[in-house]
Amino acid sequence: MVELVTGHANKAHATAEQAAGLNAGILGLDDYVLDVHDKLKITVVSANKVTIGTGELVMQGRHVSQGTPEDLIVTNGSQGQKRNDLIVCRYAKGSQNIESAKLVVVRGTPTTGTPTDPAVNTTSPLDGGTTYDMPLYRIPLDGITIGAPVALFNVLKPMSDVWDSLTQTEVLTLINSTYGTVKGYRRGSLVTLRIDWKLSASGSWNTGTFGTLPEGWRPPMDLNFSYGGRDGANQKTINIHADGTMTYSNQGGTQGTSQFGLTVSYGI
Repeated sequence: MVELVTGHANKAHATAEQAAGLNAGILGLDDYVLDVHDKLKITVVSANKVTIGTGELVMQGRHVSQGTPEDLIVTNGSQGQKRNDLIVCRYAKGSQNIESAKLVVVRGTPTTGTPTDPAVNTTSPLDGGTTYDMPLYRIPLDGITIGAPVALFNVLKPMSDVWDSLTQTEVLTLINSTYGTVKGYRRGSLVTLRIDWKLSASGSWNTGTFGTLPEGWRPPMDLNFSYGGRDGANQKTINIHADGTMTYSNQGGTQGTSQFGLTVSYGI
């Protein structure tokens, strides 16, 4: 039967199941920590205690909120043995269909060899599961020592980040020199530059400098692009450095002083 959920029905009719279905349909069937608050950051307090910070998560469409930090006890390890514990957010549906969520430490099996993660509940409540675990952290123990926790979740970025990744900037003049210009536009994390230079340094291996790109346009590592001029002349390497400086290097042979230009693209 078709039912209008977001509408006045003159009776209580919107259910948590319908809200979860909407969330799952929009966000997907994976489990996510949302990009707000402390994002459930973990802090190791002692050999048997960790603290999980504030945050929001969505597991199988169920929205769970952690409004204040929470301490969890990890069972002490044993000398000469290793163990993997998992911290999970556990959804449960009990009697009279009462639903709940809580943070749980699932204890692994001690071993003198390579430890494995303990089993967790994987049947989605969307498929009728009454207990479901979203793994948050792996807690490795070596003897009585807690190792560095390993995050097992993905952080779901907000729609504003998606919008930024699809939005293209205007064409901007990033470098304006007596010898030429470097213009560019950016679509999300993809930068496209147009270099128009009025003359070139002569000499087989001479170099030249364009200028420095502003922050927000610089690559995460040094990049090199090839430029080949007419009839093999003006062969150059265009260098875009992580600090924003842009240079070119002649690549041997006969190099003239004529103008040159090219377009390059890269991710930031």
